[in-house]
Amino acid sequence: MGKPVRLSILGSTGSIGKSTLDLVRNSEPGRFEVVALTANANAELLAEQAKEFNAKYVALGSPEKSEELQTRLNGCGTEIGFGKSAIIAAGAMDADFVMASIIGAAGLEPTLAAIDQGVRIGLANKESLVCAGEYVLRRVETSGAQLLPVDSEHNAIFQVLEQDHPAGVQRLILTASGGPFFKTDKESLATVKAKDALKHPIWDMGAKITIDSATMMNKGLELIEASYLFNRSSEEIDVVIHPQSIVHSMVEYIDGSVLAQMGTPDMRTPIAHVMAWPSRMKAPVERLDLTKLSGLTFFEPDDEKFPALSIARQALKAGGQATNILNAANEMAVAAFLKDEIRFTDISAVAKHALDELSGHFEIEQNLETILALDAQARNTATELIQRLRNA
Repeated sequence: MGKPVRLSILGSTGSIGKSTLDLVRNSEPGRFEVVALTANANAELLAEQAKEFNAKYVALGSPEKSEELQTRLNGCGTEIGFGKSAIIAAGAMDADFVMASIIGAAGLEPTLAAIDQGVRIGLANKESLVCAGEYVLRRVETSGAQLLPVDSEHNAIFQVLEQDHPAGVQRLILTASGGPFFKTDKESLATVKAKDALKHPIWDMGAKITIDSATMMNKGLELIEASYLFNRSSEEIDVVIHPQSIVHSMVEYIDGSVLAQMGTPDMRTPIAHVMAWPSRMKAPVERLDLTKLSGLTFFEPDDEKFPALSIARQALKAGGQATNILNAANEMAVAAFLKDEIRFTDISAVAKHALDELSGHFEIEQNLETILALDAQARNTATELIQRLRNA
């Protein structure tokens, strides 16, 4: 074994971060060296992780938890930072591999800091590409960084895509579980509550992603991410519902071949793939037993029942800053739904409203200043509608 891989995790207390550290825990001693860990507010878990993995640096986004974290790490020798700038600094630390797994637009600047180091990045923060795809890819090209997709769908495509022969690809096919309301009738969706939407039938994810899965917006955001990652137009990317979540995505070639990546629904598999790439590492996941599968089924998405997917596709086709607006408005709508301020069906309506209201801003040039400014404007626009819906 050579030198240990120096690893930083942006968002170590979330589901992706915890799965990443579980792989480190189960790997051979000395394979990985934890450089930096970050969290938003979970000081207790962040301190536990820092101690277990002997992290050199930790950053906590919530300054009000500073005393708690300092007390928990007293005498450990771990450097501690607080606030947004500290999390960005974690992304900029000298590492070989950075797992970018902060949820939402908040992950953009830390991910950019990692990109600027020219290192390998496990991209679990799809919003970086949704908010600023063209800008992010320019920074990647300048720095020489490598973006390796962690989302199970994009990682599946990455594994079966013949990237040296792009002309042979007919289309990319993203699979979606269908979420908890796949079989729920359209009329009943207006009355579902957050506790129902958070009961995903297959995956164990954070609240925001779980709600996005329920509305199908997560698949819309993944459609946008796939377009940037694999340089494919909206027309070249399809989505199918696959409730078993065994086939994680597919690539169809011009000769009629369809290559699929399969496995049990466990995020440690795609995480292990990018952590060891271009080699492989053992992952402590349940193995797929084909003889025990009762069947694999696939269905077309219902755009009338789940309009978020078509709204996201329209934003991708519009180009420019449209997907940035979409993401910001959706984040605000999901947060409002989780607080029982709006109905489940209002989430997509808020996103579409922001796109309609700010359509004149789609063509604004992408740089960090304009991206952040338009993100804020879209959040304000979404908040205004949320307030009206709440008071209706």
